[in-house]
Amino acid sequence: MDQASNLRNIIKLQNAANAQTPVPPIKRARVLTVTSGKGGVGKSNTTVNLAVQLSKRGKKVIIFDADIGLANVEVMFGAIPKHNLSDVIFRGMKIKDVITPGPLDIGFISGGSGVVSLSNISKDQVMYLVSNLAQLDSMADIILIDTGAGISDQVMEFVFASSEILLVSTPEPSSLTDSYSLLKTLYKSPKFDRANAKVNVIANRATSSEDGDAVYQKLNTVVDRFLGGNLNYLGLVPQDPAIDAAIRAQQAVSLHSPKAPASKAYECIADNLLSGEHSYYNMSRGFAGLLSGLFGR
Repeated sequence: MDQASNLRNIIKLQNAANAQTPVPPIKRARVLTVTSGKGGVGKSNTTVNLAVQLSKRGKKVIIFDADIGLANVEVMFGAIPKHNLSDVIFRGMKIKDVITPGPLDIGFISGGSGVVSLSNISKDQVMYLVSNLAQLDSMADIILIDTGAGISDQVMEFVFASSEILLVSTPEPSSLTDSYSLLKTLYKSPKFDRANAKVNVIANRATSSEDGDAVYQKLNTVVDRFLGGNLNYLGLVPQDPAIDAAIRAQQAVSLHSPKAPASKAYECIADNLLSGEHSYYNMSRGFAGLLSGLFGR
């Protein structure tokens, strides 16, 4: 078994205990990998807000910030970690010992911000990090992996290995194009277990429900036609000034403005993840929608 195959098996084991073992099954955290075809589409914001909403629903959540060397989960939580992934890679610390506490008892593992050595880690070092995720099984119900953006080897090793992928895209043509590039890389790779993996689409910064639906339909159509795959629509997050205000306050919008449209949308997505249902946030229209975006916090 090569290293890549071993890596994929490690992450898949996070989501399924061996049903044939005669002893009680080992508790395994559910692993959700959040990714995007390009930067600046709200991937990390999505990760943080889903962590908040899942925590509000009684789940113990840990964020693994895999945007290595350029991490910003800590900025959005307004926290200063004592340790980051460089301590695991270069100093031999255990991954469970570099967890920083965040709001609502959410733990996060910092990818390190501005650490040059982390931005150049090898594929073997990425595999080593993922192999250490098993240490978190007893500490979390859900592990959210916030990858870097794009289709670099560092990003794709996490995505290839994942059985539940959350792809964040916006309605902008460049975002859709880059999302398709990531999906093409994913589906054409022999490392990707398309038979068992589930790829979910989250439409961010939508201006209407139709706008969000279109993001999913466009991506699903090309994946079905050219790659022989099928995507799942997880929901939309509206364009909302409350998000910008929350970012400036170094908070998740779900905490800063829990009644804002974006917060309600993240609630729907979290519920869909836990229930397996498909209940989407229905955006208000016209002047009422504008007022909701400005004052609904």
